[in-house]
Amino acid sequence: MTAVETYILNLEEPQRGILEYLHQLLMANPEVTCNIRYKIPFYSRKSWVCYTNPRDGGIELAFIQGAELSNEQGLLQARGRKMVTGVVFYAVDDIPEAALLEVIQEALLLDEVAPYNGPKGSRNS
Repeated sequence: MTAVETYILNLEEPQRGILEYLHQLLMANPEVTCNIRYKIPFYSRKSWVCYTNPRDGGIELAFIQGAELSNEQGLLQARGRKMVTGVVFYAVDDIPEAALLEVIQEALLLDEVAPYNGPKGSRNS
């Protein structure tokens, strides 16, 4: 069992189910990897693309370069952050899969053409 799988199993419902669902969506992309960073799951391709974080009884899916995404779907909120945008889900049934997949694909494309350089003073591996 991976560290991410252990992390997911240690969550309570409904957060566990939400994160399992989001994890499966993200990992369906063959080039995406997931590791625990800063005590939460981070998803990467060439660089960090997004992370999931328990928040307010739900799970936030936050995109590292979210401010650069079009947000045509209207899902993403900055919540006072300059670069990161995300969306909080409180139930699996509330996840608009088609719209979310569009956001994920756009984030992966952005990562392909302009990978995130990582936080100042650290490596992004």
